[in-house]
Order: sequence, then structure tokens, then C-alpha cells
Amino acid sequence: MEKVIILDFGSQYTQLIARCVRELKIYSEIMPCTVSLGRIKKKSPVAIILSGGPASVSAKSSPACSREVFNLGVPVLGICYGMQLTSKLLGGKVLISSKREYGKADLFIDRKDALFAGLKKKLTVWMSHGDRVAELPRGYERIAHSNNSPNAVMRNSSKKIYGLQFHPEVVHTAQGKRILKNFLYGICGCKGEWDMKSFIKHSVDEIREKAGDSHVVCALSGGVDSSVLAVLLRKAIGGNLTCIFVDNGVLRLNEHTKVINTFKGHYRIDLKFIDARKRFLDKLKGVTDPERKRKIIGNEFIKVFEEETKKIGNVKYLAQGTLYPDVIESVSFKGAPSATIKSHHNVGGLPKRMKLKLIEPFRELFKDEVRVVGAELGLPDEIIWRQPFPGPGLAVRIVGEVNSKRLDILKKADVIVVEEIKKAGYYRKVWQSFAVLLPVKSVGVMGDERTYDNTIAIRAVHSRDGMTADWVKFPYELLGVMSNRIINEVKGVNRVVYDISSKPPGTIEWE
Repeated sequence: MEKVIILDFGSQYTQLIARCVRELKIYSEIMPCTVSLGRIKKKSPVAIILSGGPASVSAKSSPACSREVFNLGVPVLGICYGMQLTSKLLGGKVLISSKREYGKADLFIDRKDALFAGLKKKLTVWMSHGDRVAELPRGYERIAHSNNSPNAVMRNSSKKIYGLQFHPEVVHTAQGKRILKNFLYGICGCKGEWDMKSFIKHSVDEIREKAGDSHVVCALSGGVDSSVLAVLLRKAIGGNLTCIFVDNGVLRLNEHTKVINTFKGHYRIDLKFIDARKRFLDKLKGVTDPERKRKIIGNEFIKVFEEETKKIGNVKYLAQGTLYPDVIESVSFKGAPSATIKSHHNVGGLPKRMKLKLIEPFRELFKDEVRVVGAELGLPDEIIWRQPFPGPGLAVRIVGEVNSKRLDILKKADVIVVEEIKKAGYYRKVWQSFAVLLPVKSVGVMGDERTYDNTIAIRAVHSRDGMTADWVKFPYELLGVMSNRIINEVKGVNRVVYDISSKPPGTIEWE
């Protein structure tokens, strides 16, 4: 199988590179920039891509890969920081630019090259850098420039080593995907034989090899990721799978009934239901900090699993439907120097000395890719197209303390939001839509009497992968219906507001 290794230097765009490569039907794998040369060789890559990163190559603590990466005899493509590092390691000169280049820029092609096959001589690209390559390494030549970067693209034709100062992986570079395709097909000679069917086969083989004869427990929540994971695991290890569904008290209304009926009733999967509502709510009592909520839920979640697995016996692995956006926002991906945005309960919230080893086949996928996997495995649309739900559940949709009374208010309001959005035909068109309970009370008038009740915020966003998002411009009529129903049907609410912020600067969830 053709495989491209992407060495991660901490860029928030690293997974976008992997995504583009996979969309071009070539398997890609992200590895930390500090990975040993031996591990890279063992993967037998057809190409190596060096990602961007937030550091300056001039800094003493800047991340670097082995210089021998360039002597493996496979094509190498350095992107932004990756280009600057290539230049530095191979004898070129990198300087801090007097003018930082950020955003769209014009790229002018100076020499013909397979990298730009079928493209015009002037391209719109996306720049994001403060350093620039001032002098090229020996044996390299410039093949494109921008107004601020004299050496915007460099090459060593004989070794098939290239450097791009811009980011071809982002949508703002209009022909970026074509450039990556030209590199992989025209320069590396790839055939492009990988797709989600290949991913499933690869994952099944990997799970079987890793698990062996051991029993695997799957954290089943009923959401898209864990549902697809459960079916994939059953395909891989059959009877050695037990799914455990934990009702932690912060799930959607009647969620446990739906999960039990679907997976135990329809799919006949070995499913254990654990009612831990009181246990979790007791732990969350008085807690208002969102990071503490996430870590409490993550730690307690693992404790419950460890307790239940002891009853099963011969269990060494816990399978989770962790996705890449969870990872990149929580911790440095596979050891790379990326920035932490927030902890996800199944990543940053996990105990340091967890007794179970993890199986996370979707760790390098986005939500829409998992949906494709689900379709390939034959799951119904009702499950595949379910909107994302946070691991910490309604605990991060209740701003402030979580308790039974506040949960009851939010659950009832959330049901109304989902019902009306489905009725209006928007459910499949938006990425996420839900209600949030705010720690704000205000004066109202209901039945000619004064009220002093809670505020519900409605949140709905468009997104492709959860990394960025924009608020949905719902018709006023739909917003009015949701507001009226919530105020009239949910006791304790007298005001509804609509969130019109995007990600960034906000996040999709409120906490």
C-alpha cells in the first residue's frame, strides 16, 4: 500500500495535509517530527511531507527532524516551516523577515516544473510565516516567488526534494490540492489506490493484530463515532467485543433507551448498561470550571470502565471513537509541539496511569470521514448523520454548576431545538444545533405576573470538520417557533437568545 509520512512540527494545519492526501486516494500517516529514522524506514513511505509549525527555525528550542530524512531516496515536500527547516539543515540561510507575510498572496511561477503542471503562471496562495529562506542550499534552485518571499518555492530535481513557503493544504490556496496531486502523482509516481474501503481493511487488520486473543471493551455512547466504531470492532474481533454504555447523567433525554434498543436489540451486540448518574453528578457538585468538569468526567469514565472490565476478564484494551479535532485541541498530536486549546474528556481528561491500553482507529479522521466509514459498513443514515455530541455531554452545555434541576431544564429545551430543526429540514444541513443553559436569570412577564427565570441560548453552526465553523442564518420564523416553544413548555425559562459567533474566535461548544 502506498503510504505518505507527514512529519508534524506542530501546525494546526497538519491534519489538513493528511486529509488532502487521503482525498487524493493515497494513505497518509502523521508522525512526530522527533520520530526515529528507523521507524520512518519501517513504514516504507513513497514520500515524506514536512508540516508547518508555530516556531522559528532560528530559535534554540525549535523542533527538527533528522537530516538523514533527505537521504532516504524518497521525495520530500517541505511546507512553510518544513521548507525553512529543509533549507537550514541542508546548508541554506533562513532569516527573520522584515515584513511578516500572512494571508493571501500572489505566487509567480519562474520555471516550469511537474509541481505546477496544468496551472497558470500566477496563483493565489495562503502565506503564514515570519521567517523566509534568504539563501538556498547548494543544489537547489528557485522555481517561484512572491512579492515578499524571493524564494517561495525551491527544488532539487535530482533528489525530488521541494519546499513551499505557502500552505497548499488550506482552502485559501485555490490550486493547493492540485499542487499536492502534482507532487504525489507527477513527481512521486503514486497510483492512488486507497479509499475508505482500504481504511476499513487496514483498521481491521491492525485491530486484530493489536488485540490478539484479548477482550476489548468499547465505550459506546450512541453517537456517530462510537456507533461506527462498535460495528468496525465487531467486524474485526467478533465475540471478543463487549460494548459498555455508561449513563453519566449528562446525556440527552431518553438516550439510554435509544442506545439499548439500537445496539442490543437490533445489532445484537454484547452491551452492558451502567447507570452511573448519581456517581457522576456527585463528583460534579459545586464545580463550575469547564476544564475541571472535563477532567472529572474523563477520570470517572475510565474508573467505571476499569471496574466493569474486571468482571469480564482478560480485557487489556479500551476502544474509543476519538477523532483528530479532539486530539489537536487537547494535547500535542503524537508528541508533536502543537498548542493546547482545551481538554476533551477522552483525551486530555484521561488519567496518566490508566490501566487499559487504548484502541482508537479514528484518531486521525474527521467526522465526515467517519460517516463515510459508517456508510461502507452499512449503518443506517439515522445513525451516520446524527449530529456531534460532546463527550462530557450536557455538562459543557450548562455554563456553571451541573445539577439535576438544571439538567432537566436543558434536556427539555434541547429536545425542542432538535425537533424544530428536523421539522424545518435543516438537521442534515447543519453541523451541530443544540441548546445551552446560561448562568443568567432575568425578569420576565408570564400570565400578567413577574418571573425571574433562566436563559437558554440556541447554538447552530455550519462546519466541514469541526476545526472551523460559522453560525447558521436560520429564518426568523424558525427561531421564533423554537423560542416560543421553549418558553411555553420548559418550566424555569423566560428568555431565549441566539448565538451568532463563529469558530474562531469562539468554539462550537460554550465550554
